[in-house]
Amino acid sequence: MRHAITLAQQAAERGDIPVGAVIYRGEEILGEGSNRREIDADPTAHAEIVAMRQAGIALGHWRLIDCSMAVTLEPCPMCAGAMVNARLARVIWGADDPKAGACRSLYELHNDKRLNHRLEGVGGVLKEECLSLLQDFFKARR
Repeated sequence: MRHAITLAQQAAERGDIPVGAVIYRGEEILGEGSNRREIDADPTAHAEIVAMRQAGIALGHWRLIDCSMAVTLEPCPMCAGAMVNARLARVIWGADDPKAGACRSLYELHNDKRLNHRLEGVGGVLKEECLSLLQDFFKARR
């Protein structure tokens, strides 16, 4: 999560919402990303999607079996759905997202029994640090 926080800080420096994500298997980092929606003019360029794309390239296929993701903010429906489709094993997030969270706050897509895959979800890891990044970013913009 500490590495994801560093990536989130980089996003804030670029003017993007400070969210960072890291995909790893064991001790090996396979993909990482931070929000790039503003810099790429791409509504899908969330940190989680950027990290999953990198991990897929690193592995040579789209299935992220036995991989985990650490992300600073609870994933949205798009990202949680992509994690299910990628067959990710686990997602760990920092701050909950009461407006768009799809792993606990509004939905629980990651473990919905109606879907073809479920993954473990653990929230609240370094929550205060992750939340502080977001709060500081939005205070500065107001």
